Amino acid sequence: MLGQRFAYDFFQIDWSQESGYKWYRSPKWRSRLFGVPLIDSICYSQPIYSPFDAEVVETYDGLKERDPVHFLRDLFSVLKNGLTLNASCNADLIPALGNYIILKNHHTYCLIAHAKCGSIKVSTGDKIHTSQKLAEVGHSGNSTAPHLHFQLMDNPDLLRANGIPCSFISYEIHKDGKWTTVRNGVPGRRERIRA
Repeated sequence: MLGQRFAYDFFQIDWSQESGYKWYRSPKWRSRLFGVPLIDSICYSQPIYSPFDAEVVETYDGLKERDPVHFLRDLFSVLKNGLTLNASCNADLIPALGNYIILKNHHTYCLIAHAKCGSIKVSTGDKIHTSQKLAEVGHSGNSTAPHLHFQLMDNPDLLRANGIPCSFISYEIHKDGKWTTVRNGVPGRRERIRA
């Protein structure tokens, strides 16, 4: 699926940890043995806002999330979905996408995926505005931890779409112990950023 070529997966991380990327509030021993309850995930239920004025062209909301989050079980689910997926349309991709929204702005489409079940606030045909709340971050579909999947593409058909690179108007990057503002930039892999 070439539409994912320039996609972003945004996680919220506890940066007070000396090493690793801890995305949950539970003790490490609990996460390894029993998994992490969704409510203990830092990013879970955080609001998702529209990146631009758009029309909603497609949504799906109804895929239950796996709770608790357990890396091995969730990784197995991702692999199983990848190996058994036989898709001919977007609806066939629901096991991988989870709950999702596709937006259209002129000739650009945006996919927001893995939303919390029951949280999508918009419907197909709605005209929405920049910064309007769309849904909440969840753990549906091919997800190993709650996060926001975001991609721009040239077609609403996810099987035929090509990815489109995007830049962000303004964000901050943490580097060398301080926050620096970036204008019209593209975050790098595993960079620590904030809006």
